[in-house]
Amino acid sequence: MTKPDWLKIPLHTNTEFSDIQATLQKHKLHTVCQEAHCPNISECWNGGTATFMVMGDTCTRGCKFCAVKTAFPAPPLDPDEPKKLAAAIKEIGMFDYVVVTSVDRDDLKDQGVNHFAKCIREIKKAHSGIIVEVLIPDFRGKDDLIKIIVDAQPDVIAHNIETVERLQRTVRDPRANYRQSLHVLETVKKLNPHIYTKSSIMLGLGEQDGEVEQAMKDLRNIDVDIFTLGQYLRPSDWHLKVEEYVHPSVFASFKEQGEQLGFRFVASGPFVRSSYRAGELFIKNIIAKERNNRDSIPLSASA
Repeated sequence: MTKPDWLKIPLHTNTEFSDIQATLQKHKLHTVCQEAHCPNISECWNGGTATFMVMGDTCTRGCKFCAVKTAFPAPPLDPDEPKKLAAAIKEIGMFDYVVVTSVDRDDLKDQGVNHFAKCIREIKKAHSGIIVEVLIPDFRGKDDLIKIIVDAQPDVIAHNIETVERLQRTVRDPRANYRQSLHVLETVKKLNPHIYTKSSIMLGLGEQDGEVEQAMKDLRNIDVDIFTLGQYLRPSDWHLKVEEYVHPSVFASFKEQGEQLGFRFVASGPFVRSSYRAGELFIKNIIAKERNNRDSIPLSASA
């Protein structure tokens, strides 16, 4: 299937791109930007945004859309990674909004959740005021593990349902499923209603419009705040084929429907990914306003 004109993206290059790459290599860190072949990598890196991927570069699951390499068991965790991550962010020196995601680690007793939480805490400790968004695995839907992430106090917790309910087993690893992912997002809100929640799906996998609309309704029913939709792009011949290149007008229609359903922000377009910069800018603005409002409350009023 030939890619249409709207899927052509300009390549931006400058010194910041190579500087970030060098810093990551020095600290032996990974980004989902690189591992998942994100089409926005040059735009985001040149703009000072990167999505760090912790717990290694090898996933224990085999989702049929994902370019990240897989193995079971995966290599051991690097116990120094949380401190390396905080150090790299300081060295790059241009971030006030950081996104941290991870591979799935079903080979570990705690599925790596304590390591992930330590990464959040180290970033927060080293960088006062920084906004931290995390894109987490499902942790098998276990409430006690989800709570460990919530207690680390990231500002945004994202978890992707990836596709509509009917296509879950076709697209995702059998250990993942639609209802389990909804449970993760719902549990986050129950544990801390003040944390923003976020999810994402890919289009072009054979979904029907009504199924996308139902997915949006399911997410709003559990009070998810932010929703993104993007075009699935096949990483290699070994991955799921693209069933359709969805026209930008369809993405615009879904954005409008999502806003009508009550999402606080919807990013929808062929090149949108879950860690999309427009969403980050929106979140940064609303969190900054909330922090300013808290700081402006007189002590007598808050006592």
